[in-house]
Amino acid sequence: MSKNKVNKVVLAYSGGLDTSVILKWLEDEYGCEIVTFTADIGQGEEVDPARAKAEAMGVKEIYIEDLREEFARDYVFPMFRANAVYEGEYLLGTSIARPLIARRLVEIARETGADAIAHGATGKGNDQVRFELGAYALMPDVKIIAPWREWDLLSREKLMKYAETHGIPVDFAQAGKKSPYSMDANLLHISYEGDILEDPWNEPEESMWRWTVSPEKAPDQPTYLELTYEKGDIVAIDGQPMTPAAVMEYLNKVGGENGVGRDDIVENRFVGMKSRGCYETPAGTIMLKAHRAMESLTLDREAAHLKDELMPRYATMIYNGFWFAPEREALQALIDQTQQVVNGVVRVKLYKGNVIVVGRKSETNSLFDEAIATFDEDAGAYDQKHAEGFIRLNALRLRVAARRRN
Repeated sequence: MSKNKVNKVVLAYSGGLDTSVILKWLEDEYGCEIVTFTADIGQGEEVDPARAKAEAMGVKEIYIEDLREEFARDYVFPMFRANAVYEGEYLLGTSIARPLIARRLVEIARETGADAIAHGATGKGNDQVRFELGAYALMPDVKIIAPWREWDLLSREKLMKYAETHGIPVDFAQAGKKSPYSMDANLLHISYEGDILEDPWNEPEESMWRWTVSPEKAPDQPTYLELTYEKGDIVAIDGQPMTPAAVMEYLNKVGGENGVGRDDIVENRFVGMKSRGCYETPAGTIMLKAHRAMESLTLDREAAHLKDELMPRYATMIYNGFWFAPEREALQALIDQTQQVVNGVVRVKLYKGNVIVVGRKSETNSLFDEAIATFDEDAGAYDQKHAEGFIRLNALRLRVAARRRN
């Protein structure tokens, strides 16, 4: 589709410098009508000012939506039922937000009769892949415009100059105080890339972190939490029922106060390069540890082991942008079926950056049988003599091979 055939574009719009420049650039380069979409997914910044900025630039159709609950309930919680971790460390905070934004971009395009969507992701990163795979999975013929792959405004200085030249309303005073890091935040995490982090040997500056105190400065007294699970999801904290978004907001606060959730990772991007990023994920760190503890009590051994074998594949699907792919949906169905028995309470202790499980119980689904597991006399619940035959049968192939070697 050529530029002159694009009539209306839905732009993922934050109101910041990049997307404000993109808005004007789309008008000039494509001569099209612009619809803006701004999502609140818990980034901790006001999204309402985006409306005033869009109006000042002549936008007539403006969508500003609070998606925090939907994000937590339909994206983050299902992912944590799988205990998903990418490359052993990354809790997928940015990755899991992109399919929700892509879905709303497509839905708004249909509602407004737009024939294209646009995003501000760069041509080097993963987000372009995630946005676009999500959009194509839901609207296969949609036109996608990615300005960073088309224009020559490849530095902050050029963007600022463009904004000044075209009278784009940007808060230049605040722009001068901008963090040197490229950051992304939502209910699950905040990420940092760029500046001194581009050298993997450099330790992050303490002043960079925004959500967590350093473990050294965390309280000397631990904080205890009791997390109630129903079908693999946290539904209450310390007996107080909470919605998914409220659970995450509370755990972020308490976890951050105790120095929980910092991570420094070199990861493999889908586009082929390695990148170094730092992350704060207090709620996710607590949720992962507690969920595994709840499963350890209630989930059958082979079901648990199967989940662990599949988890890296599942995590990679999310990292690479395949949330709406049939393989992810099939895995999700399997994962969710296992979670029917993951009910109970986990008690955790937060102390100076650590999440320590100190108790777990399930009135209805515990598979832990004290009568069998006890080191004391078990009243016939387990006949230890049977272990000899069990061991000899499992040793049979080893013994046959040893005889041949000898």
